[in-house]
Amino acid sequence: MIASLTYTKATHLTILTFLSVIVPASICFALLNGASNALNQSTDWKEDRISKPYRPIPKGIITRREAYTISFLLYTIAVLLSLTVSIVFSIFILLIAIFSITYSIPPRMKKILFLNQAWVALPRGFFGIIGSWSVFGDPFQPLPLAMGCIAALFLFGGTATKDILDADADRSVGTKTLVNVFGVKKTVLISLFFMSSAFGLIVPLVYWKVIDASFFPLIFLVVFSGIIGWLMLHTHKNETCENTSAWTLMYATYFLFALSFAVITIIFSS
Repeated sequence: MIASLTYTKATHLTILTFLSVIVPASICFALLNGASNALNQSTDWKEDRISKPYRPIPKGIITRREAYTISFLLYTIAVLLSLTVSIVFSIFILLIAIFSITYSIPPRMKKILFLNQAWVALPRGFFGIIGSWSVFGDPFQPLPLAMGCIAALFLFGGTATKDILDADADRSVGTKTLVNVFGVKKTVLISLFFMSSAFGLIVPLVYWKVIDASFFPLIFLVVFSGIIGWLMLHTHKNETCENTSAWTLMYATYFLFALSFAVITIIFSS
């Protein structure tokens, strides 16, 4: 958000702007994440009984109905709060909400091979980037669109890291993922292709002057894609972050990409 403000020079970054615009917009994304997690756990309780029995619903701490209620409240607050930022931003928040809702409930895209990858990559990657950019800038400018595409490609491949530990549980309820359909080794190759292609896309984007050459160093994040692939073959669980080490590094790489993109934009726009 700060990068879009600096890039477009729409206004000056003041304490008032930070508190009245950036903080509420950031809270909207946090609420969406909480809402989607609550909804997903309320619909995945059968799988969680097998692979994650310590979660609140399988453990009996809360009921599925209570989880639905929490999710509905968080979605509602996120959408209403987004209206205080701008209509355009609110539309992106609503789009992200729709993707995360239909991921878990009918048509339940989570069960459909490849579409389950896209239903994570688009809201968390593409719409996340351009939605943030829309707070101060034009979300349809080449720069945010390009970065959104890179993020979506990376997450399309990387989101398979979360399915390794859940392969048997997903199979038991008819959910088809790359891991339980193709096996871990083939999944690693598919994931590596998309994660590497995401950062490789930076080369033609710089060459065709869609983005500035200052973003070229981001291509070196491809090294992390290789490490993620290696970790996927060694499916040891990361106790701190619940899922596999590959999943942890995948999201850390995504955050590093987003942060680096923002910092480069701020430095070369000021």
